[in-house]
Amino acid sequence: MSSVSYVLYIGVTSDLVKRVEQHKDGVFEGFSKKYQIKKLVYYEWFTDINVAIAREKELKGWRREKKVKLIKDTNPTWRDLYNDLISKE
Repeated sequence: MSSVSYVLYIGVTSDLVKRVEQHKDGVFEGFSKKYQIKKLVYYEWFTDINVAIAREKELKGWRREKKVKLIKDTNPTWRDLYNDLISKE
């Protein structure tokens, strides 16, 4: 997830649509609300929660430049992918 000023947030969830909606609505106090994290700019799907958590930890350990490159490789304009996600449901 990203803000309009490109602040990044990485997390794991079992319900991505619901989680993105919560971010967009500012439900969570703390980092994501403070920095207005409202755009889904990148996501990965996993069937095993342990693999997802390991990937989350891996990504959080990366330098910002590497995270930005990962996003730009699949979403060069940093378009909000939320509508694409809900159209798949």
